[in-house]
Amino acid sequence: MAIAEHPLVRSLERDECLQLLGRSTFGRIGVTYGALPAVLPVNYRLVDESILFRTGHGTKLHAATCHSIVAFEVDEIDALAHTGWSVMVTGEARRVTDPGRLDALEAVGIPHWADTDEATVEIATTMISGRWIGRPSAAHQEMSPRSPGRMTPAS
Repeated sequence: MAIAEHPLVRSLERDECLQLLGRSTFGRIGVTYGALPAVLPVNYRLVDESILFRTGHGTKLHAATCHSIVAFEVDEIDALAHTGWSVMVTGEARRVTDPGRLDALEAVGIPHWADTDEATVEIATTMISGRWIGRPSAAHQEMSPRSPGRMTPAS
């Protein structure tokens, strides 16, 4: 009878977390609106170690992110293999208003779903943490985020 391998969990270093944030464009932002928690999906881009996303003026997300402390999470999980990774950022969400910075960010191409009058919101990655979940058979090798969407053994 084979003994089932239980997943191992490893904390990720800051540079690994930033690398994974830079590969993704879809995350979830946790906000408080009307004293109630809400987790909302957003398209984003990592630029100069800051998370940037767009939201419509007057929306609940816009109201909830004006100089508020938020949580931002990105992950990729393989439910069948019981492996994956998760990155969490906690920080102040603030609207980008400087015209020069907005022009520079326009060239970056921050993804967005709705074609509305939008505000650009930025979250600094000052507080960042991540976890990798993998198989014990790979535990003897250092694990790093090498291939898109996967945590693979370092060579």
